Amino acid sequence: MLESRHLKTFLEVVRAGSYSAAARSLGYTQPAVTQQMKALERAVGTPLFIRVGRGFRLTEAGAALVRHAEVIMGDLMAAQQQLRALAKLESGLVRLCAFPSANATIVPMTVARLMAAHPGVRVELQEAEPPESLHRLRRGECDVALAFTYAGMQTEHPPEVVRIALTEDLLTVLLPTGHPLARHHFVRLADLNGERWIAGCPRCRANLLRLCAEEGFVPDVVFSTDDNLAVQSLVATGVGIALMPALVLSFLCHPEVTGRMVTGRPARQVYAYVMDDHQRVPTIRLLVEELRSVAAARTGC
Repeated sequence: MLESRHLKTFLEVVRAGSYSAAARSLGYTQPAVTQQMKALERAVGTPLFIRVGRGFRLTEAGAALVRHAEVIMGDLMAAQQQLRALAKLESGLVRLCAFPSANATIVPMTVARLMAAHPGVRVELQEAEPPESLHRLRRGECDVALAFTYAGMQTEHPPEVVRIALTEDLLTVLLPTGHPLARHHFVRLADLNGERWIAGCPRCRANLLRLCAEEGFVPDVVFSTDDNLAVQSLVATGVGIALMPALVLSFLCHPEVTGRMVTGRPARQVYAYVMDDHQRVPTIRLLVEELRSVAAARTGC
């Protein structure tokens, strides 16, 4: 087994031309240099130097080792510099997977703030609805996953995954402008029995069905799409009404759609998920901190 300190000393001996000169350059004693070279020769199993008068010349093995040692020490130096840069957040890559409305609201400001403070750090963005985003996290395809859940929904996560609360995202009923209930600040879901509904992703649709069941009716779902712009356009043209999170309304507010809060203030909870043993990675820790700060400051439409 070759030791890097022996290789470093070996290269300095070759450069300086003698053990004594290498010792002065490295701040070692000459006996220390001699012992290291003997240890190196034992490790490679063959002499590296041949004495010539008061100097030396390299054996064939020594000349070969010079070429390899220069590459090895160069790679070690490059590795040290890269690791130092990662630790100081001067460089690095962090992969973030989020659901669409988070990628359009929380994520852009988070990435902008991170890049401004640490220009060498790169963020790779992915998009997926939960639970797919959590599957990607566990498969190692991303470093941080943003996901949401609703009250009463079974969303257990394994102990190796850490969940960090980001924000409570209130739900809003979207009504076409001119709808009779648009005059009220709050709307009871029970008053919307008999309306046609537009549902979102499977998790959002399940929550809509649950909330309506608690109010004693089954919603007439006539259309389903997780395209938030399409939902608002469908509401605007009178195809149906929808239940939409406030995060979406913070960047999409159709002029012919009116949003009204729901009595009881139902909401979804937004979380960041990371693997437990990755929390100390500087880029991951920094990204989660920025996500928490930005999410806490978000407001609806």
